[in-house]
Amino acid sequence: MSGVGGLPFVAPTHGTTFPAGKVVFVMWLSTAAPAGTVAQQEERSARKSLRHRASTPGKRRAFTLIELLVVIAIIAVLAAILFPVFANARAKARETVCVSNLRQIGMAVRMYVQDFDETFPIFHAYNYKAPGMPGPGEPGHKGVEDQVLPYAKSQGIFRCPDDTGSPVQEREVPGTESYAEAYGSSYRFMAACFTRVHGPDGSYQNNAPLNPASYTAGVVTDASFEYPAETRIMRDEEFPWFSKTRDTSLQYGYDYDAPYDYYRQWHGNGGGMVFADGHAKFIASEGAFQRTRATPDGRSFLDGCWFGCE
Repeated sequence: MSGVGGLPFVAPTHGTTFPAGKVVFVMWLSTAAPAGTVAQQEERSARKSLRHRASTPGKRRAFTLIELLVVIAIIAVLAAILFPVFANARAKARETVCVSNLRQIGMAVRMYVQDFDETFPIFHAYNYKAPGMPGPGEPGHKGVEDQVLPYAKSQGIFRCPDDTGSPVQEREVPGTESYAEAYGSSYRFMAACFTRVHGPDGSYQNNAPLNPASYTAGVVTDASFEYPAETRIMRDEEFPWFSKTRDTSLQYGYDYDAPYDYYRQWHGNGGGMVFADGHAKFIASEGAFQRTRATPDGRSFLDGCWFGCE
């Protein structure tokens, strides 16, 4: 084997000797490639491959219009399925909060009754801030909620989360957005189930002394109730069957034309109630609502007990 410049190349082995006076090039042979050589070759190969793919037409493409439309259609179908589910879940959550509020109010009423010789608070309803009349939350405001508030500890429980007021309320108390804000409570206290006192120092409704022609005077005690677990003493102000689309005969007297347009939907499928024994529940059936007793002696809507009982 020739060396460099015609000089001989010798591959030395163990024990090899070289003649004197000769110039010999010795090269050590190794089977291992220099460090980094393989990695560099692989990097160069990868770069070539990328350049090749980038310059090759038809290898990479965008979504077609049909594919995009299919994706959009799938998203729309999923939204149509899921949005009502989420809406129902939120409505159920508000119903739960409402019943929790009513349960706490029911307990507060029970504590009041126990502290006042088993006598129920004095009835008041729909009293709002006006010249000479304190508004909700102000000293001297006339409301059942004000009498039981020391036992409830929170004014917030007297507001239903679905209380969006009514057209009459918005005109009567401008600037308010709910019954709770305008009158002090989202919940109607049954007149027949609370103590009614006539005269300027007695019960007030709509900023005026209670009308004796509509409501008789009377003290209500625990002993007055024949069916305490079946008799409601409070309810949500609005129920969906008060709407004239369902109440075509206007038997409930809520959804008249202005200026007597008291109705606005709150809960979508019912409303909450508190009973004389202090328990609360959500009523989702008009039939169940009408069968609920509303007076201490056990009369109900089906007995003609509505105006004058409530």
